[in-house]
Amino acid sequence: MPGSGLPDERTFARNIDWNLFPVFVEIIRAGGIGAAARRLNKQQPTISLALKRLEDSVGAPLCRRTARGIVPTAAGRALLASCETMLEAARRVPHQLAQAIGQVEGRVRLEMISFVVSPRFDQALGAFHARYPDVLIEIAVSPWRSVIDRLSAGEAELGIGYDSSDRHGLAYHRLLDETQQLYCARHHRLFGSRVADLGELASERFISTGADEPEHLTRFRRRYGIGERPAGLAEDLHEARRLILAGVGIGFLPTEAAQSEVAAGRLWPLLPDALCPSYPIFLIARADPVRDTATELVTG
Repeated sequence: MPGSGLPDERTFARNIDWNLFPVFVEIIRAGGIGAAARRLNKQQPTISLALKRLEDSVGAPLCRRTARGIVPTAAGRALLASCETMLEAARRVPHQLAQAIGQVEGRVRLEMISFVVSPRFDQALGAFHARYPDVLIEIAVSPWRSVIDRLSAGEAELGIGYDSSDRHGLAYHRLLDETQQLYCARHHRLFGSRVADLGELASERFISTGADEPEHLTRFRRRYGIGERPAGLAEDLHEARRLILAGVGIGFLPTEAAQSEVAAGRLWPLLPDALCPSYPIFLIARADPVRDTATELVTG
């Protein structure tokens, strides 16, 4: 619109650097320039400059800083919606081209929490590959909240996680029930004992899984005061297990994830079995998958 400071719609698409759009999306999703730089493996000044260039191009501020991080302005929210639409369209291009030439190929991105043990799902992946060998199956491990965010944003076709809050646009399929147990290492003073009074554990040094901890487990811990003395943090269960085995502290693990270490006498379960928290794990998909992508071959 001439004279308003906003770009001229007749020349905007021709003049804009399209590479700035995904950077802007990452800034908003990460909640800050520094966090976006880490996710994109870029230097922070590079991300700051990209934001300034985009704001100069659109003629309006797109973000504002708050105590909780960067949030979009009204113009930023409008641009974010357009960016997500454009990025989704770009992601569909390989699948549309494959369909046009009669091939089933492309990529299925699976975003999942760490250390999921499900023979049924493993068999489904194997069967899918046998049927569609030209489809690339990409697996990324993330905390469960990131799994949900990336599914909602269209950055992944499938997810495996704890969340069952029925977020708009996602469909949940119960995959398995997981049980967590509290473990200590061989040289811990409680090794060989079962603790009936869980309040006794409040003073123990604890290994946290941070943002990857299921809400069921968070509520359980807080009820008994477990985890008030953090000694280590690992949002990947493989690394949490490593810290527990090293004797850094006690910590929760899915029983399947600790089975071999318990059998070898390197880990010990501290809780009576009847007290161990359990919860469902879901296979999560877009509720409205694009009909011409490989996604539907897995979810259909």
